[in-house]
Amino acid sequence: MTAPLDQTTHELPLKQVRKALPHDSAEKHVSGTATYIDDMAEPVGTLHVVPGWERRATRGRIQSIDLEDVRNAPGVVAVLTAEDVPGTNDCSSAFGDDPVLASGEVLFFGQVIFAVVAETREAARRAALLAKIDISPITPILTVEDAEDADTTVLPDYQFRRGSPETGMTASTSLLDGSMRIGGQEHFYLEGQVAMAQPQEDGGMLVYSSTQHPTEIQHTVAKVLGVPDARITAEVRRMGGGFGGKESQANQWAALASIAAQITGKSCKLRLDRDDDMIMTGKRHDFRVDWKVGHDGTGKIRAVEMEFLSRCGYSVDLSLGVNDRTLFHADSSYFYPDAQIRSRRLRTDTCSNTAFRGFGGPQGMLAAERMIDAIAISVGKDPLEIRKLNFYDGEQNLTPFGMPVEEYEVMHDLIAQLEESSSYWDRREAITAFNAENAVLKKGLALTPVKFGISFTLKHLNQAGALVHLYTDGSIHLNHGGTEMGQGLYQKVAQVVAEEFGVTLDKVHITATNTSKVPNTGPTAASSGTDLNAMAAKLAAKEIRNRLTTFLCEQHQCGEEAIHFGDNKVLIGEQSFTLAEIAKQAHMARIQMSHAGFYATPGITWDRDSATGRPFYYFAFGGACAEVTIDTMTGEMTVDRVDILHDVGHSLNPAIDLGQIEGGFVQGMGWLTTEELIWDEAGRLRTHAPSTYKIPTASDIPEDFTVNLYEGSGNPQATVYRSKAVGEPPVMLANAVFCAITDAVASLNPGEVPTLDAPATPEAIMKAVQDMRRRRAT
Repeated sequence: MTAPLDQTTHELPLKQVRKALPHDSAEKHVSGTATYIDDMAEPVGTLHVVPGWERRATRGRIQSIDLEDVRNAPGVVAVLTAEDVPGTNDCSSAFGDDPVLASGEVLFFGQVIFAVVAETREAARRAALLAKIDISPITPILTVEDAEDADTTVLPDYQFRRGSPETGMTASTSLLDGSMRIGGQEHFYLEGQVAMAQPQEDGGMLVYSSTQHPTEIQHTVAKVLGVPDARITAEVRRMGGGFGGKESQANQWAALASIAAQITGKSCKLRLDRDDDMIMTGKRHDFRVDWKVGHDGTGKIRAVEMEFLSRCGYSVDLSLGVNDRTLFHADSSYFYPDAQIRSRRLRTDTCSNTAFRGFGGPQGMLAAERMIDAIAISVGKDPLEIRKLNFYDGEQNLTPFGMPVEEYEVMHDLIAQLEESSSYWDRREAITAFNAENAVLKKGLALTPVKFGISFTLKHLNQAGALVHLYTDGSIHLNHGGTEMGQGLYQKVAQVVAEEFGVTLDKVHITATNTSKVPNTGPTAASSGTDLNAMAAKLAAKEIRNRLTTFLCEQHQCGEEAIHFGDNKVLIGEQSFTLAEIAKQAHMARIQMSHAGFYATPGITWDRDSATGRPFYYFAFGGACAEVTIDTMTGEMTVDRVDILHDVGHSLNPAIDLGQIEGGFVQGMGWLTTEELIWDEAGRLRTHAPSTYKIPTASDIPEDFTVNLYEGSGNPQATVYRSKAVGEPPVMLANAVFCAITDAVASLNPGEVPTLDAPATPEAIMKAVQDMRRRRAT
């Protein structure tokens, strides 16, 4: 007995997925009962670890370290230096260039030199200030220009090249070139970096870490302690935000807590102070982008040359993947017939930049949108016309890295729908009239697309595992390798498992991510958390269900078509049983009701060395229309209205997806308008607290803010219930705000491309306005 098929989708009616259900921890979040690592009960005698660093030095050789006063301070149990690391003094992801504790020299302002272990956190913090460290200064390399002059890189240059851009430029009717700076961004997660390590028997260690990559915590702790991975267990139930800042950057703090725990034999916890967190941890990579574009005179692109100069910081960290993804998205949604897109990964004496939501893609796409705006302004056309003119289509749908854009029709349809629903052309007329009548206030409007590749570009990361148990009372235990940082991953995976068993969500128990349950996991990143982990969990649940079906077919002498799981029941012909009854029967018959599911994304064939193959399983699409007003006397800006239409395939949970889109857009808007990182000439980060670093607040959200999900035929690839990833792509919707500001500034001097850098702070807007006025005067 089976339910009737839905004739529009040819699928069985779904009861748990594609439903707008609340986040599994929503009530705990708002009531304050959600347990984070710093909320956990501490074992008796837990010690506290605080990193020590030299606040006067930015870069130099360590001449001497006097820690005697630190050791003698009240409450201090131990003081750790590089010599105390039992194993390898490295917490890097892969390249071996991130010391847990500095040895011999300080590579950047804020680098940890020692760590204090004390009875209380306050005692450790006070003691850390008593160190006497003599450092011989070295002139720091701080900017991309400094790094260029010194020829310092963390990785070799890399590029995509198609056709002959030199010939294409020569054949172009018009040429444009320019340079822009794209700033970095602080993650500003609500929960800072924190870890607690508890010694176990036989040299083992249980590490609770606020991390997006528990397996890497396991590897790192094993490496620094000099023990096999199997002796280390890493666990995380939830994070108070991550945004990429806890993909690799959590390693050092887990390592320090674990070293302290091994040396003292006590549970040890490390929680960074917010200022220290901002100073010591990496940011979104900042860039200088030099570009040149040739077109046919009407705005149709003929050839492109782009060079991305990236400030990577003192070590590699994740700069290989981040900068590669910048190149992968330097086309945004546009076809480049001939192209050379080059990346330089420059080493500077600053904190090592790292993953950040979008992982380099936002920087590449913003540079592409700058080129489009420049073309539109120079030919006197609306930027939307130029965007649509250069969209990928049926004839021109091959990216510069050789992957076809198979769903270009989705992009065209989505943008057309948004163009109509946002009343783009009527508003363009109104804004033109407004700007003609107002000398001080100027409005801008922009509608920009998003095309974002989904998958890790390092092939081996595209895999996931899950562990599912069905107990004899009908309850289900769910564990997988993904981590929960507020994005709703646990909720979505639980919905998928509930759907497979035909039960309601209350039957599924979500458990903390733990390396002893699901081994060798990848990071929860690249927007692939649901695609990977939900599929692994789905396969595990399906295997258990299939075993039960086979058992029931034998018991009841019927075919599989007679058995249906749904509504907390198992129907066998005309008979109805609870899942608990079936589970008990299966247990008595010695049927295995546990399975470790595994999923590897198919079709990923990218070979980095030859720059050939397919790096992404599919693309996610979106579009945003933003209207802004700038004050040309002060540089102040308001975002007046935003309309968003975003493609998530068939949404697993529309409520969570809408929240991700709204949050991603606002975070991207902050990156491009208010969040400015400032290092002084000595290399010290000056914007290291909420008083000096401005993330968007509730008052910055546009009063008119409309977000809708694109209703299409779903993901053509075989993803979980034809859904698409939603974590990172919405960040790039905020490009519309930056382009709208550009449009407003450009209205001051038609035909001239503004020299506006990101973030477009009031100071940056004022600078661009003054430059436009100077050019008009001459």
